[in-house]
Amino acid sequence: MMEETGTIDIKTINEKIEKESAFVDLLMLEMNKVIVGQKGMVERLLIGLLGQGHILLEGVPGLAKTLAINTLSQAVDGSFSRIQFTPDLLPADVVGTLIYNIKENDFSIKKGPIFANFVLADEINRAPAKVQSALLEAMQEKQVTIGDETFILDKPFLVMATQNPVEQEGTYPLPEAQVDRFMLKTVIDYPKIDEEQLIIRANLKGGFEKVNPVVSIQQILTAQKVVREVYMDEKIEKYILDIIFATRYPEKYKLADLKPLISFGASPRGSINLAVAAKCYAFIKRRGYVIPEDVRAVVYDVLRHRIGITYEAEAENVTSVDIINKIVNEIEVP
Repeated sequence: MMEETGTIDIKTINEKIEKESAFVDLLMLEMNKVIVGQKGMVERLLIGLLGQGHILLEGVPGLAKTLAINTLSQAVDGSFSRIQFTPDLLPADVVGTLIYNIKENDFSIKKGPIFANFVLADEINRAPAKVQSALLEAMQEKQVTIGDETFILDKPFLVMATQNPVEQEGTYPLPEAQVDRFMLKTVIDYPKIDEEQLIIRANLKGGFEKVNPVVSIQQILTAQKVVREVYMDEKIEKYILDIIFATRYPEKYKLADLKPLISFGASPRGSINLAVAAKCYAFIKRRGYVIPEDVRAVVYDVLRHRIGITYEAEAENVTSVDIINKIVNEIEVP
């Protein structure tokens, strides 16, 4: 399917990717010391990190969401901070503020917890829109303005926001335009019974093994550049575009029955993130080219929060995942 294409030498790219992605196995091993099961979540975290994106995790409390990003920051030699979102949180509590210094009769800047490589925004939907937008500006621009000074955030910069399923009391749902800033939205489920047995044992034993830094920040920054070199054939690009356009104009893809169920389709950010996430997935699987399976592996996480559903869909209990399912099953695989 994918031999040498014009000037692109797949073999060379493949060898380079294999060499550069060697640390992925080390990182996975290190994280697995603490995170039992949840392979999907760990892979998605790596995709977010390599693709320079951010992740929104949804799941009931107690599924190791906080633990996962903390473990990742220990395994990568990076800084970690956690912000607990509450209804009375202010934007200054996230980005930082100006403090008046009596001795020097001047204002000094106190940086907030957003200044870290790995930021966990815990229960993001418990804080009002003002705070959410302060965080999202930092995510999009990778910079923060305090007073009249602008600070560029450290690289890599990964925000993992968690939210409990929205039905719960006292939550402010994230506006669609802001949810779009997240590269992936991953829904986590309970562990399997044998995994939970291991979790109980590890906890009763008195904690987990110590996580060692196995990857440097520099290696991650190099990998972020190399990921972009993963080869993507034009056929795969067309496949991605067909999936995205089917969310906007389903009737053109023999999916007219979806038209009344979709209020809006995926934005261009959706197609960019689907391409980047597919390349990252290929990289994690230590391959130098993208195959259709890579796209299918990440399509739900990239699109589940980018498709708006109508009241009609809600009345019929149709979710965005059902819509993606139909689209992926209908569109021809290259």
